[in-house]
Amino acid sequence: MLDFLKASGLLLLTVLLSGCGRDVGQGLTEPAPRWNLPEVVLTADGLPDPSILAPVQVLHRGNGTQPQGLDPHITEGVPSTHVQRDLFESLVVRGPDGRIIPGAAERWETSADGLTWTFFLRPDARWSNGDYLTAEDWLFSLRRAVDPATGSRTSILLKPIRNAEPIIAGEMAPEELGVRVVDDYTLEITLEAPNPLLVEVLSHSVSYPIHRPTVEAHGDRWARPGTMVSNGPYQLEELAMQSHIKLVRNPYFRENDRVIIDEVYFYPTEDLAAELMRYRAGEIDWTYEVPNTQFNWIEANLPDELVISDWFGTYYFGFNTQREPFDDPRVTTALSLAVDRSIITTKLRRFGEQPSFSFTPPGLDGYEPPQPEWASWTQEEREARARELMAEAGYGPDNPLGVEIRYNTHEDHKRVSLAIAAMWEQVLGVRASLINEEFRVFLATRRARAITEVFRAGWIGNYLDPMYFLELFHSDNQQNDVGFFNDEYDALLAEAARTAGRDERFAIMKEAERLLLETQPFAPIYTYVTRRLVKPYVRGWQSNIVDQHPTRYMYILRQDPVESDDA
Repeated sequence: MLDFLKASGLLLLTVLLSGCGRDVGQGLTEPAPRWNLPEVVLTADGLPDPSILAPVQVLHRGNGTQPQGLDPHITEGVPSTHVQRDLFESLVVRGPDGRIIPGAAERWETSADGLTWTFFLRPDARWSNGDYLTAEDWLFSLRRAVDPATGSRTSILLKPIRNAEPIIAGEMAPEELGVRVVDDYTLEITLEAPNPLLVEVLSHSVSYPIHRPTVEAHGDRWARPGTMVSNGPYQLEELAMQSHIKLVRNPYFRENDRVIIDEVYFYPTEDLAAELMRYRAGEIDWTYEVPNTQFNWIEANLPDELVISDWFGTYYFGFNTQREPFDDPRVTTALSLAVDRSIITTKLRRFGEQPSFSFTPPGLDGYEPPQPEWASWTQEEREARARELMAEAGYGPDNPLGVEIRYNTHEDHKRVSLAIAAMWEQVLGVRASLINEEFRVFLATRRARAITEVFRAGWIGNYLDPMYFLELFHSDNQQNDVGFFNDEYDALLAEAARTAGRDERFAIMKEAERLLLETQPFAPIYTYVTRRLVKPYVRGWQSNIVDQHPTRYMYILRQDPVESDDA
């Protein structure tokens, strides 16, 4: 759907901000609770006592946009990974608190030189069709992930493995990957250089196992109901486009006796107001997020169900530097300078997001992201410099710049895009048009770098290291949608990958990020927070900075009716 909306500068910005104070839910009252919840009592093995559980264990989760698909080596985007995390189990997984714990591998060892990692697989691990999961499955899956024929846009994350980089580039056969089967239940991975973050990398969906007979039998249609075979706590039962994805327990999962939720539904919830209404009606237990326009009402009426926590990610607007004039750092820097981030975070977002001027989010122990000099300036100083840069680049009242801003269908993305378009027109006289696209179309358009000019984007850290963020702009990264190609930058990342000491690595990556910020191929806007509503009877989960909440750890409490005072 194409939605061209002309920004009207100060007037549009005023209208947007005036609308932020009105909550659609104002004037409504939330009904009193219809039930009492039992006190949580755990058994000796850490599971909830059966007496406190609801008789029906079905969870309904809002999940943002419709996932691209469910092949973990190909798809991208947070909604896809939420579903895949329930369908698959990697060698290592994250516990409820977000920390890495053993998964399909019960333990692992590292050689003295840090180059060889040996994973000891669980002999009771099985696929959802009953087949046993062996080291050969992992060998096939990791080779498939780096094979250029697969078309993975996240395979670059496996670069620490020996020969992965030339294989991804098509310069070497996948069989040369530094992965070896020792025996049925022992897998050996050899690295290019010591890398203590390997287990973090192996928690990513690109490292999930794929059932070879299923892929060979069904090709690119393997990840569908009736054909998909997975190894996680759940298996795929239904996939109804723009309606829901239904998962049911995998009876062959190695810890099926510790999984309590029997069925989980994931719903596409791009319309945040509609998602909130479904939550209030009891149709959804866990929202993907909540609308900014109803912040006041939610805070007043559902404070105990509103969950806000830090999220390790950056919301930004990317520039296609392969197109003029966005190949000119003066233009991209001017556009970044003209964005008043404090207005966006305090007036449009309002859930605690913080203005961002770097790409790597703050909060990493030992790594302080570099900031451009103008991060400490007043907004008036930034805008004055922005006008100077645009004039130097040949743009002004007599030659205004015209831009197209693309965003995927989402109420909040539209509002932020409109606000930024208004700021650019007000400060720089830029004439901006907005183009709204369905998520899969949006990603394909960005990837092509043919007609895209400016696009909204977000990058969420799957693990807590600057490399996860900086590697996005490596010349070989298939997700480098801004088209930033810089040999010096690539060399710095390669040097960091070969450096064992954390402080030394961080110093090199800080130099790389400083180089990235000098050219401004993107405009960082704010650091994410998660903001969702969760029914109080949904337990077993914990807030964590990577916002990963596998259903396998959750359960639903018994809901006893509230006794009437009129009895």
